Amino acid sequence: MSKNVAIIFAGGSGRRMNTKSRPKQFLEFRGKPVIIYTLELFDNHPDIDGIVVSCLEDWIPYLEKMLRKFEITKVRAIVPGGATGQDSIRAGLEAAEGLYPSDSIVLIHDGVRPLITEETISDNIACVKESGSCITCVPAIETFIVSREDGCLDIPSRTNCRIARAPQSFRLGDILKAHRRAISEGKHDFIDCCSMMNYYGHKLHTVDGPSENIKITTPTDFFIFKAMVDVHENQQIFGF
Repeated sequence: MSKNVAIIFAGGSGRRMNTKSRPKQFLEFRGKPVIIYTLELFDNHPDIDGIVVSCLEDWIPYLEKMLRKFEITKVRAIVPGGATGQDSIRAGLEAAEGLYPSDSIVLIHDGVRPLITEETISDNIACVKESGSCITCVPAIETFIVSREDGCLDIPSRTNCRIARAPQSFRLGDILKAHRRAISEGKHDFIDCCSMMNYYGHKLHTVDGPSENIKITTPTDFFIFKAMVDVHENQQIFGF
């Protein structure tokens, strides 16, 4: 029976964050690591059946400790991450393959994107059920300029532009097939899964997600994350 599975990849070391003591996904705010904020969103969602985490190998024991501390109950496997994001995602997908049917829906998400919503997760599941893929996006709010090889510039209409974020969701068998094809062809530099699936000719479908769905890669991102957590808490307490 098909399941809905979150694949959380957290294999990066966070060089742009300039942290010396711990990777960015394990930075804490109010005593809770960033990755736990992310995992809670999927753990609490009623339609998510399981979670697989691809993690820096040396930090797996710490993550297991945090899962117990914060009562994250849907994690079914933790596997060592790879040298690149592509490798880490494939490791998570292959672990999921051993646990779930190939027609299961996988929602592939960065461990350092803790500001998505329950609605975004639901929209991804519904979109894959209907269309076979789902890329969470936000509308472009600035002008894109594309440099061509001849030195000229293309400026696409902003109304037609979206910025791809996460989750990026597919049927497990489809995305695993693409990953294995990429490895067989020696392609290790896909920036994300939607780029890979587009390269191999898959038709992609999109949903718009929240604008605050940022990836925490710099100190500025971390400050924005802390501010947004405060905003969300104030909304719950005061009904803003």
